[in-house]
Parts: sequence; structure tokens; C-alpha cells
Amino acid sequence: MREAAPFIRTRARVASAIAATAFVAAAAFGAAPAESAASGESAPPARIEARSADLLAVGLVRGDRMTIHLSRVTDNAPVRDAAVTVVLRGASHPATAETDGSYTLQTKDLVLPGAAAIDFEIAEATMHESLKGTLQAAAADGKSADNNSARQFGWWVLNFAVCIGFLWLISRRRKSAQS
Repeated sequence: MREAAPFIRTRARVASAIAATAFVAAAAFGAAPAESAASGESAPPARIEARSADLLAVGLVRGDRMTIHLSRVTDNAPVRDAAVTVVLRGASHPATAETDGSYTLQTKDLVLPGAAAIDFEIAEATMHESLKGTLQAAAADGKSADNNSARQFGWWVLNFAVCIGFLWLISRRRKSAQS
């Protein structure tokens, strides 16, 4: 009975070391611990930029909503009195002017995964311009585009566990050789 107690303590130390290593590996390789997932941090918005000789349109996409900031290239002054239409995946969507000078658009076409060509059609007084850009939408449901990240994380945890196991066996062998 007296011999079993050090063995049990050693196994408990190894188990706690493996758990600590898994936590460190999770933090180092991008797996979100439960606390980070519960905090509600959201991914950065997708961004699209289109420009012509006179105008610059910057679109920020969060979910199914795009906010468009339209400005002049020469003086960076916002364009507030234009009619903005966005052609996305073959469909025309009119944008709504906001009080802060931006334009908003809400459509389910924005949440579809993959790249999409976007045309910003701007009509202002006598001017009519078309600005073209490409939107690289994130994968649906905020999932990572890399499907192997969970597998890679598992391999790292297994690697650390095996290394700790070998170190534990070497230390046991040295202790038994000293006795």
C-alpha cells in the first residue's frame, strides 16, 4: 500500500501537466477557451473597396448588412446626396442614405460564402459612375475557412501529451536506477 501512494501522486501530476499543456496549446494555436467564446467577441467585418477617378466607396459587411462610405478622391469629402445601387450576385439592391452620410444595404446575398463581384452604381446630379470591387465573404456561421484547424489542434495536444509521458517515464527510470 505504501508503494502505491507515490505512483498515484505521480499519475495525478502527469494528468494535471497534460491538462495544463492542452490549455497552453489551445491559447497558442487559436482555439478559443470557454471564457472567450462566452464573451461574445465578434469577427471583424468583411471589407470591400472600389474606386474610380473621382469617387471611393468602402463597404463594411457584418452579417447581412453592408455599410457604405462614399467619398470624393480629391478632398475625401463624403458624398451625401447620391443615389447608390449595389449590384450583387446579379441582383440590384438600392442602398438607403443614413443621417451620418453613409449608406446601408441589407440583403441575404451578403451572407453567402465565397467571393462575389460587386458594382456600386452612383448617380449624383448629372454624374453617373460605376465602381467595381470584389467581396470575399466569410464562411457561414462564422466558422473558420480552414477545416483542418481542429485536427491540427488535436495533433498538438497529442504531441505534448506524448512528450510529457516520455519525460515521466525517463524520470521514473532514473529514480529506480538510483534506488
